Amino acid sequence: MSGEGRQRIDKWLFFARVVKSRSLAAKVVQSGRVRLNRDKIDLPSQQVKPGDVLTITLERRVIVYRVLEPGTRRGPAEEARTLYEDLTPPPACGGEVMADALPPVRPQGSGRPTKKDRRRMDALRDDE
Repeated sequence: MSGEGRQRIDKWLFFARVVKSRSLAAKVVQSGRVRLNRDKIDLPSQQVKPGDVLTITLERRVIVYRVLEPGTRRGPAEEARTLYEDLTPPPACGGEVMADALPPVRPQGSGRPTKKDRRRMDALRDDE
């Protein structure tokens, strides 16, 4: 069948708990959101082996894993973490909170802002 220590990428993604189901893993691979050693792949039957580097794009994040071993089952999270080494770079913003992400300071108990309040807050933010 396959070489020693090799496994289908959809099975590996499922066993490593990257996605919730094997069919979802196949869809992620087919949509071109997985790279194997920097090469884009689109076949869920692609084989991975220890030492391969996977770059996976999921929603708003990019995950980089080095395959350490093939999986045998979808076990607990501790077992899944033994299948890979996480090479994901830290977030680009360096942990700093952007000024736009901070909620506006309002008196406690004043309820939701009205449209007029939101316009005033936007005008103050634009002046800065």
